[in-house]
Amino acid sequence: MTGTDPHANAPVLTAGAEPKAAKAAMILLHGRGATARDILGLAGAIGQPDIAYVAPQATGNTWYPHRFLVPRAENQPHLDSAHAVVARLLAMLEGQGVPAEKVILAGFSQGACLASDHAARNPRRYGGVIAFSGGLIGDRIDAADFAGSLDGTPAFVGCSDVDGHIPAERVRKTAEVLGALGAEVTLRLYPGMGHTINQDEIAAAQAMVDAVVAG
Repeated sequence: MTGTDPHANAPVLTAGAEPKAAKAAMILLHGRGATARDILGLAGAIGQPDIAYVAPQATGNTWYPHRFLVPRAENQPHLDSAHAVVARLLAMLEGQGVPAEKVILAGFSQGACLASDHAARNPRRYGGVIAFSGGLIGDRIDAADFAGSLDGTPAFVGCSDVDGHIPAERVRKTAEVLGALGAEVTLRLYPGMGHTINQDEIAAAQAMVDAVVAG
């Protein structure tokens, strides 16, 4: 950890196939107060053996200190450092034969915010984007501030319609921005659900993973 790059030495846990032998990969980003080991449990739920699962660990179990709805500057330098972790993992996977178009960015809560934000601010063709209970980061989101193309990247954005941490309006706006960038977006707001991941969302993730593996 350094003052300007708090997540510089973020350890990474892995599961599933070795990247050099994998047909695709998934970067799993944990939520605030959680761990890489926690989010890596999704690998078992998804149940696809040909995937390389990689889960980085945030310093202090938190990718950025404040709510995702505050001005981005208030979450610096942690936010830029978190994005740098994702960029390094993408480069590492590409160096081992798994290009970005075979990599799914996925996360829950704060990790979902980071996954969707990274895709929107670094648009290219990814294997997919999965945001379980999260959305784009910042006090205001304007589609005009985003440029580039996600080039048909499948994206799943799911959340409760009454989540106390994630306003439904921000979830909708996230889906809108990803769609405007050229992603093929599935948006699902679940009535009365808690701040969690439900079986329908797991099934959507399984379908996305299977499609990426199948090519």
